[in-house]
Amino acid sequence: MLRKVPARRGRSTPFRERNPVVIGAVGLAVIAAMLLLAFNIDKLPLLAGQSQSAALSEAGGLKAGDDVRIAGVKVGKVTAVDLEGSHVRVDFRVGRSTELGSQTSATVRIKTILGQKFLALEPAGKGDLTRQIPLSRTTPAYDVVEAFSDLATTTEDIDTGQLATALDTVANTFRDSPENVRTAIDGLGRLSRTVASRDAQLRELLQHANGVTGVLADRNKELVSLLTDGDLLLQELRKRRADIHTLLVSTVTLSQQLTGLVRENRAAIGPALANLKNVLATLEANQANLDRSIRLVAPFVRVFANTTGNGRWFDTYIQNLVPVPGGPGSPS
Repeated sequence: MLRKVPARRGRSTPFRERNPVVIGAVGLAVIAAMLLLAFNIDKLPLLAGQSQSAALSEAGGLKAGDDVRIAGVKVGKVTAVDLEGSHVRVDFRVGRSTELGSQTSATVRIKTILGQKFLALEPAGKGDLTRQIPLSRTTPAYDVVEAFSDLATTTEDIDTGQLATALDTVANTFRDSPENVRTAIDGLGRLSRTVASRDAQLRELLQHANGVTGVLADRNKELVSLLTDGDLLLQELRKRRADIHTLLVSTVTLSQQLTGLVRENRAAIGPALANLKNVLATLEANQANLDRSIRLVAPFVRVFANTTGNGRWFDTYIQNLVPVPGGPGSPS
């Protein structure tokens, strides 16, 4: 009779004897936790860095995810851009080792020619930055379109005739001055007269420039989409680089093979082409006869097809013959 021996206390179960389902579930849970930690590591308090904010009169195209830079070096990124009362609140995060003084200022600057922006910080002051950067120490982005629009409006208000008269007066006043001064002032006078004589053309040029910048501003999304599609096309061509290279190499090889084939059979190809030319000339000379033959043979072909259409014999009909005894139609 077998007896159950109680397990010794204090002895752990070997790993290979444990429940594999439990071990697998614990392993999957640990892997999922590690993946979650890896994707959110920048949100951990010890690794997230400093969270700061700045007040701007306008966002100027700045958005979450844009860079935060100090002296051109990336030190963080923008986390949020929201409207706060009459101004825009920009939240950003920088590294814990980044030193921001209490008088730090912020400026929105252009990163690329496509209009992408970044937040530039200029650390200043003693101590740490403990509150939001106020409007007095922030500068919004520089808008090229608005600058050209203001330039066109400003130049329209300039009295070019009065400006030319003023510069001419200055030139006459300095006429007895040293030669280099007179030359400079005389050049200014000629410049003013040139500007005055081209006033209408300059106004038209600036108006057209204003229109062009307006169109580019209106088509900003289309331009970005076009450049994005072009980038995708280049990436696809790069992926197909090996296939395109193989196609070009195969084409070159085929052309070389065809060249060799023609070179080796030139003696036979030449007479064959000459004979073919003679055959074509003969057919062309007898084209009318060939057309007439085709028209005449058509009825024969139709009757012949009807005659042999019921089997491997010719169907014929002879009228007024005496019926064959016992044959079809003979009297019984």
